[in-house]
Amino acid sequence: MKNKKIIIGSRGSKLALLYAERAKTQILNFSSGFGIENILIKKIITKGDIIQDTRLSEIGGKGLFSKTIEEELLDEKIDIAVHALKDMPSDETKGLITNCFLERNDPREILISKDKKHIKDLVPNAIVGTSSFRREFQLKKIRTDLNYKLIRGNVDTRIKKLNDGLFDAIILSYAGIESLNLSKKISQIFSTSEVIPSAGQGIVALQCRKNDKDLIKLLDKVNHHPTHNCVLAERNVLKVLEGDCETAVGAIAKIDEDTINLEAELFSLDGKERFYHKASKELKLASELGKEVGLILKKESNNSYKK
Repeated sequence: MKNKKIIIGSRGSKLALLYAERAKTQILNFSSGFGIENILIKKIITKGDIIQDTRLSEIGGKGLFSKTIEEELLDEKIDIAVHALKDMPSDETKGLITNCFLERNDPREILISKDKKHIKDLVPNAIVGTSSFRREFQLKKIRTDLNYKLIRGNVDTRIKKLNDGLFDAIILSYAGIESLNLSKKISQIFSTSEVIPSAGQGIVALQCRKNDKDLIKLLDKVNHHPTHNCVLAERNVLKVLEGDCETAVGAIAKIDEDTINLEAELFSLDGKERFYHKASKELKLASELGKEVGLILKKESNNSYKK
């Protein structure tokens, strides 16, 4: 890999480019001995970025944010793809490998509202913007008397819609707000037990071609192993459920020395039924833990989460 120039592919949003820069820095920290002299970042516009007024499930699902970038990777137009893990389908694309994860950002959910109100203080019928059924159903556990409406677009776009009076509050991930230095706008931070995050939330994934042995070795050095273990547990819940982006499921894993704890919940398609399970295993069994919890939720729900 002497005199190698590496091209990183990323979505073009402000937040995505921050994650790409972070990936670039981490790769450079381990690049000596691999002959890497230059790393470039290429902005890629995805279908998910273009269409922002429709639920992802209606225009192709989660892969809308990753598919275009993966195609550039397969066509060798880029060498590494940077993704927000929660935007990636649970099954790996043929010919690619995602085995590298940067240290997890804060996975919690936050509320931004007018006058810094907490969700319990919003007036009845206040309009809350959310991009997922998971968040909508979780918030309905707290307040059934609010109106939950679809909101899409990057963080700045969503905050503008709030400021323009289209919404009374919006729910977002802490990681994005923190990375963009917008923490002062936060009205409320939910614990991961109050609102269980999406599997992989707050995690940046680095993907390369399966036959690129040198890059696989390099990315293995970059990989943050505690985060990787959480990924194995959380993503295996999704794989077992075989859900799509309409599936309202949350999963969060936490490591305590040599033990990994996993908390997950699944909602029926209409959001009226909630299925919950929490379990722990030795850290080396993170993958098995995810499968077991996924199977329990699948059995308890009797496929009520599927169309």
